[in-house]
Amino acid sequence: MIVYGYIGSMKTKPGCRDEVAALLTAGAAALRAIGCSHYLVFASDTDPDTIWVTEVWESKEKHDASLQLPEVKAAIATAMPMLTGEFTRQELSVLGGLGV
Repeated sequence: MIVYGYIGSMKTKPGCRDEVAALLTAGAAALRAIGCSHYLVFASDTDPDTIWVTEVWESKEKHDASLQLPEVKAAIATAMPMLTGEFTRQELSVLGGLGV
């Protein structure tokens, strides 16, 4: 059963958006095996330096555990110097919808 959703944004330094997006999407396929059913990375149409990420997980615990994976930690460490430090996040309870 899918119960946990996450929506977040991050602001990249000018010109770094595509490189950060590539880091975020590089390991996305591996997330399915650990409980993620949807992982989408979006570029803002109104701000060239903002990335949005939406995730749907079997549980918050599985999401949190994914952040401890060596490849996820490595991607975060590589991306951090390209980010401004401006983040938003919203944790959600999934109620249903298309694809869930």
